[in-house]
Amino acid sequence: MNHYDDHEQEEEYGKSKSQVKREMQALQDLGKRMLDLSNDQLATLPISETLKSAIEESRRIRQNEAKRRHLQYIGKVIRQEDDPEELARQIDAFDAGSEEHTRRHHLAERWRDRMIAEGDSAVGEFLEYCSSADVQHLRNLARNARRDVQKEKPTGQPRKLFRYLRECIDDAESA
Repeated sequence: MNHYDDHEQEEEYGKSKSQVKREMQALQDLGKRMLDLSNDQLATLPISETLKSAIEESRRIRQNEAKRRHLQYIGKVIRQEDDPEELARQIDAFDAGSEEHTRRHHLAERWRDRMIAEGDSAVGEFLEYCSSADVQHLRNLARNARRDVQKEKPTGQPRKLFRYLRECIDDAESA
């Protein structure tokens, strides 16, 4: 079979064998990253029960070759999930060095700064963005952070506000 036949076969079937292998390896790598997540982080991901049980089972496997074969199985299960790209984006949000994590971090910082500067009007706008936030708790955190900044007395209130905002943003964007 010459090069021309390979190219013709690629066009006929869509993807080359090498491309299929690269995609499967990427799914296995995604599965490997999922194994490193905590149980709480894993619970926030929209994955099937089959994938959850495969990950739990893989965590119990100690032999290298068995673990490698099981990662292949996890990759196959991930391929059957609704949206593997969305799943990868959500896992990136847990990774402190990722673009998604940085974007959410900066978003929370901007909301915190606005709430300290503008007060309840910014809180109201945030509640439109993230309706699951506890209104009373959020207003209280914003008021305490504003008081902290005005009195120039560092008691950690802006940090508490930031943490709550980040939690709300993660919940809103994971849903």
